[in-house]
Amino acid sequence: MKAWRWLPGAALLALLGGCASGPMEIPERAPQQSPAGSDKDGTPGFRADLMNVPDAIPRPEARTKAGNKSPYTVLGKTYTVRPVPPGHRERGLGSWYGTKFHGRKTSLGEDYDVYTMTAAHKTLPLPSYLRVTNLENGKRVVVRVNDRGPFHEDRVIDLSYAAAYRLGYSGKGTALLELEVLDPMAPEWVAKRAGREYSEPEAVARALPAVVPEPGPEALPDVVAGADPGVEATSSSSGSGQSRHVWLQAGAFRSIEGARNLQRSIAPLLDQDVIIQSVAGWHRVRVGPLASDAVIEEALRRLASARLAAQVVTE
Repeated sequence: MKAWRWLPGAALLALLGGCASGPMEIPERAPQQSPAGSDKDGTPGFRADLMNVPDAIPRPEARTKAGNKSPYTVLGKTYTVRPVPPGHRERGLGSWYGTKFHGRKTSLGEDYDVYTMTAAHKTLPLPSYLRVTNLENGKRVVVRVNDRGPFHEDRVIDLSYAAAYRLGYSGKGTALLELEVLDPMAPEWVAKRAGREYSEPEAVARALPAVVPEPGPEALPDVVAGADPGVEATSSSSGSGQSRHVWLQAGAFRSIEGARNLQRSIAPLLDQDVIIQSVAGWHRVRVGPLASDAVIEEALRRLASARLAAQVVTE
């Protein structure tokens, strides 16, 4: 998907104004793709079965080289595709994309469909499967990641319109989400693909609490999960011949108190230094610098076991 897929919040909210009408007032119709070169995105026609669009079912799939080019650069920033273990979690703002991209090719070469359960992520291997939870209302869906993005500094994922609708935030553009990487060979999904019921308690009662407190609206812009504006996410081998340091960035805060709280939570879990770097109004919580891929993977594993996420950055 093109790098300019994201929209500024104000523009997106303006486009979504029509969502305020009740469903019965919106005619059912097929989505219309925006003209080529148009900067406008929009809401597709209402469908009565939107809440019944089925979750993606995780299954083993080959990962093609074409869909997983790494590192790659978009809008002057470089990103590295890195495998993460099942159970890996990330938290941050999620957005969605609509009619402008309906029918256009995703990074995997598939046609984007606003009415299927898919998503775009900057660094996960393609395809990957995620359980996505809206932390503002507790709703969950399972999506297949088949695209790259969103290339907006404070967002961790772009969902299809159908997925955002089922999570209850299609009318406002963004929401605070948690992403959990799924294992297609887990018994839950093996049974699902075979058409069998799977009722093991762990598959029903997830680690998240039944009731998730809703954050105040003023809290959302103050924290970014992973990288903040101005951070380059890439591999440790830049090819420039210059020495560069590799870090894990666990979060960036406008509030120094928030950064210190995260620093205190992370430090006991790791063998590396956990520091706070304050740059351009952001207080970055970073682990490192880290010397090798093995050290990076071990740190990511320990953070994932504590349900914490981090992004690899170099400077």
